[in-house]
Order: sequence, then structure tokens, then C-alpha cells
Amino acid sequence: MSIPRRAWAIWAVGVSAYIVAVLHRTSFGVSGLDAVERFDLSASVLASFVVLQLLVYAGLQIPIGLLLDRVGGRLLVAAGAVLMAAGQVTLALATSVPVAAAGRVLVGTGDALTFVSVLRIVAGWFPPGRVPVMTQLTGLVGQAGQVLSAVPFVAVLHAYGWSSAFGSAAALGVLVGVLAFSALRDSPSTRSAPVQDGSMRHLGRDLVTAWQHPGTRLGMWAHFTTQFSGTVFALLWGYPFLVSGEAMSPSFAGAMLTLTVVAGVMAGPLIGVMVQRHPLRRSWLVLGVVGTNAGAWTAVLLWPSKAPAWLLVLLVLSLALSGPGSMIGFDFARTFNPANRLGTATGIVNVGGFLASLLTILAIGLVLDARTGGSGQYDLDDFRIALCVQYVVWTVGLAGILRSRHLVRRRMAEHGVVVPPIRDVIAARRRRRRERP
Repeated sequence: MSIPRRAWAIWAVGVSAYIVAVLHRTSFGVSGLDAVERFDLSASVLASFVVLQLLVYAGLQIPIGLLLDRVGGRLLVAAGAVLMAAGQVTLALATSVPVAAAGRVLVGTGDALTFVSVLRIVAGWFPPGRVPVMTQLTGLVGQAGQVLSAVPFVAVLHAYGWSSAFGSAAALGVLVGVLAFSALRDSPSTRSAPVQDGSMRHLGRDLVTAWQHPGTRLGMWAHFTTQFSGTVFALLWGYPFLVSGEAMSPSFAGAMLTLTVVAGVMAGPLIGVMVQRHPLRRSWLVLGVVGTNAGAWTAVLLWPSKAPAWLLVLLVLSLALSGPGSMIGFDFARTFNPANRLGTATGIVNVGGFLASLLTILAIGLVLDARTGGSGQYDLDDFRIALCVQYVVWTVGLAGILRSRHLVRRRMAEHGVVVPPIRDVIAARRRRRRERP
């Protein structure tokens, strides 16, 4: 089935809004060392800025999902761009911690509106068979915003200063907000087509019904377990770890953050195609991503001295799978929920990864402060101890995945859909190969 050019144009506008949202989201992480000097911050206070932003983001996902089912994505994308621009202006002018924190709250609020709204628009414009791949493309192309923060934003920051860097990011946000309001449409049938009737009735019922389906919870735990390690690295602690812990140059650290995006863009479509072709094996893809992330971190943290550059590159390549892996969670929400609950279910899924991220970011900051006395001077051993909190989060997430997957398969069996054990599938394929002439 051919896809109309207008659908691609709508997608381009939506993904542009998401690119700029990711720029806003990650701009504070790449300026973390500058923020320490500007506001005289300890590690835990520095982490609290990002945690506050993510807390707002995660806390708003379910209300925004409910609202999305009623007003559609176009207005929410435009409003999100304006809110994030206001947050960046506030941060550009801030000279105190409370004002800067207020700016990050605005950024987190606008960011919360953007991604789930763009995914809802994608589901409205593209045929169901193409949605898994388009979801991957949306998430991965959007990570170009991380490149914008790691390269041009950092260049402006170092050349012209704090206020100019954050002010220029705000201007870009206003531009995208105007474009989104003018060009986006929720579906090809009408100018604006939310699925619900626009009323606020039955909010609680819709939320409970979406949560009760184990497929929604499987999506949430998949998102929880796959996304956080890459997000923690890109959003705050990756740059300080590479520069202060591994004694790499700032240019190397910036290149590594860029590499996560490039590698993710290459891996995402492949994962999307695998999800499309093997929908009954999506959870195994999730488990593979988690195992790759944990294995790479284990190799780096156990290295007897500073890790060689090639091992750090492998770590970054493994973390590049976090974003594509987390997108599988949204595919669980899409396939196990009807259209009138898609926004709500997507919001529930999106809570998972960002809740895990904010808890991990805060825990790493607290451990670093406990190790250094809040001095802001970290060495490799400090990071080695602090980054081990990731293993706790992986353990909790894996337990959630396995439990909810069991419940999903039991419900599928009740409806006549049986998922054969993977060993049986492999054995059947081997038999078919042997039987070929």
C-alpha cells in the first residue's frame, strides 16, 4: 500500500517538533559542568534539575494521554513547543537555582506533551502495518535533537555563553510551535479528529481499563527496562562520566553522544521490521536489548583501569539500542488497546522509562555526593560505584516484564492464540531446512 505524500509531510512536521523537544530535553545534560560553575551545584543538586524535569514529564503522561484521546495531537504539540521555549528563556535568564528549576519544569511540561501526541498523529495517518516502523523512525529521527544539543548548542554555549545558547534554543522552539499549529492535522479525514467526544466523562474508567490489560503493563515494563540506561547517559551522567571519570576530551564525549544517535537511527528501522514480521517475539527483542546494555556496562565497570576508547565506543553502541528497544513498548500499547484508549495506554507506557530514568539519575547523584562529600570532583571509582545502581533497576524491570508477559500469553491463550516456546520454533525451522531438497 502506497502512503500519500501528505502523510509524509505531516510526519515531517511532527518529527521536527520532536527533534526540537529532544534538543530542549538534553540541553541541560551537555551543559552540566557549566551549570555547576554558574549555580555552584553539588552532584545531587545537579541531578535534581534533571530529576525534576523528568518527574514532571512522567507525572503528566497519564493526564496527557487522557487529554490526547479527547482533543487530538495537533494542539498539544504546538502547546508543548511554546512551553519548552518559555522554559529555555527562563533558564537563559536565571541566576539562581529556584528560577533555573522553574525553567526545567516548563521544559518537562512541554516535553511531556510532544512525543505521545506525535505518535498518535502517526497512528492516524499511516496504515497499521506500517506503524511499528514509523514509530521507530519517529523515535530515532527525533534523537537528532541530541546531536543538536551535543554539537551546535555546545558550540554556542562555549563561544557566546549560557544566555545566548539557551535563548537560541528557545527561538527554535517558537518557530517549531508555529509550524506545528499551522501544518499538523490529526487524521486525513478532518482537520482535527480526536477519537473521543471531547468530554471529560469516563476518565477514570478509561484509565483503569487501559491499566488492567496486561499488554499495557508489558509495554510499560518494556519501556521502563530498556530506555533508562541510554537516557541517563545522554541526559546527564554520560558526559561527566566520559570527561571526569574516563579522562576523555570534551570533543570525544560530544562525539560519543552523537554516535548514540547515528547508531540508533541505523538500528531502529531493523528493530521495527523485526517487530512487524515477528509480533509474537517482541518481548525477546526487549530482553536482548536489556542484556546488551547490562553486558556492556559490566565490561566497562569491571575494566581494571580507565576503559580504552574502543570499549567506550562499544558501550555507546549498545546504549544506542535503548531508544529503539523502548519503542517496542508503544507497539504493545497499540496492539492490545482499541483506538479510543490509545492515547491513555501510550501515556501509561511512557511513564515507565522516564520514571526509571529519573530514579536512576537521582540515585547516581546521591551516591556521588556520598562518595565525594558534595565537592563536585568525581573520579573513576566514584562513577563505578554510583553507576551500579542501574543493576537494581534492571532487576526490577525484568521481573515486571516476565510477570506481565506471562499474563499476556495467558489471556491470548484464552482467545485461542497460543505462543509456542521459542525452542520449538527454532527446532521447527531446523527441520524445514533439513527437509529442503
